[in-house]
Amino acid sequence: MLLPVVAGSLLAASLPVCFPNKPYQLPVGIIETILCLLPIQEAARTSILSREWKYHWIKIPKLAFIEDTFQESTDWGELSVLEQTFDQPSHRKVMTKRCKLFYAIYQVLLTHQGPIHEFALCMQVDGSCVEIDHIILHLLKKNTVKILKLDFNGSYTLPLSFFSLHQLTDLYLNDCVLDHQPSSYVFGSLTTLNLQEIWTNEKALLRLLSSCPLLKRLTILSDDGTIDVTGDSTIADLIECVPVIEYLSIWFFIYSCFLPLPKELPTTLVHLKYLCMECVCFIHEDLLPFLVLLIRSSPNLEKLKLEILDEELRGENEPCSYTLEDYSDIMLGHLNDLEILHFSKEENELAVVKLILAKSPVLKNVRILLCDQFDKDEKLKISKILLSSPCASPVVKFIVS
Repeated sequence: MLLPVVAGSLLAASLPVCFPNKPYQLPVGIIETILCLLPIQEAARTSILSREWKYHWIKIPKLAFIEDTFQESTDWGELSVLEQTFDQPSHRKVMTKRCKLFYAIYQVLLTHQGPIHEFALCMQVDGSCVEIDHIILHLLKKNTVKILKLDFNGSYTLPLSFFSLHQLTDLYLNDCVLDHQPSSYVFGSLTTLNLQEIWTNEKALLRLLSSCPLLKRLTILSDDGTIDVTGDSTIADLIECVPVIEYLSIWFFIYSCFLPLPKELPTTLVHLKYLCMECVCFIHEDLLPFLVLLIRSSPNLEKLKLEILDEELRGENEPCSYTLEDYSDIMLGHLNDLEILHFSKEENELAVVKLILAKSPVLKNVRILLCDQFDKDEKLKISKILLSSPCASPVVKFIVS
């Protein structure tokens, strides 16, 4: 049985010169690193390499189960001609495969020895799933998981046992439902939280954030499409939940969950160094007020990244006009890097960039990635406009591509 290329390369690179003909006699730490790089099925198959390797795989601290790759090499042969033609397996076979996946997970968890520090599960779900509930309960009993990733296609309702995983330091949730929460809980060690397409309401979201007093990195890629709005919470309530945040990545439209927008926030994010805003829509009248609101509250911001919404997704709203004089008091005294993706020739986009350039005295790097539909002449014209704009920093370097 040969190891996959990535692990094989690591294996070859790590062989001591003193025993080049004994590739299986490696330090335990190196073996563990190799096994953590392998899919769990391949890691299990290394048990036939030698007697020394037989039980190493059941002790690896990092476990990942991905439905799409589970037994991928044998799936195609199991499909009928009709299923292969339409590239769509039957519901029965999908459920059979899922049962096999859960059986494999249970077998690994029951066989596993030692702590599990990282656990990832990526699969299709629909609502509650008792099998996943049992997996979370098993992890809770282990009480060793630091990094947890639940990446679903569909929506999975988190059980109450999930909120007892107090030892977590990194949590990634995709397509999860936060309907039921205990009256009080604390993720006292959590420093990284990544929420994508979370189904909840703004009060439940704020309760989750306030339960993480050490949170430093926060990603929220959800908006009022998945977050029910009661109208009782404001953006100030959201910011107050993350007083020590250093890295913040959000969708622009999350602001709609916390209306109306104030002119300033009572809380200052003094630790925030990195701000990323995705799905930015410069034709929207609330874009600049929301962006400036965050900038004003982040006096030590070092990097700003804006990812502009694709033009076909912006709708047919008429572009609003900004009065930049209203924001002449902002200052980005520590901003080193500005990055804007999918930049077009909208006047509002140019106006905001000019404002940032004029208010950033220590700016070093500006990277502008233009939309694909521009020809060479249009790209050159935009580059000239940006390069000729007043800039507070004497050392700024532009990359326009």
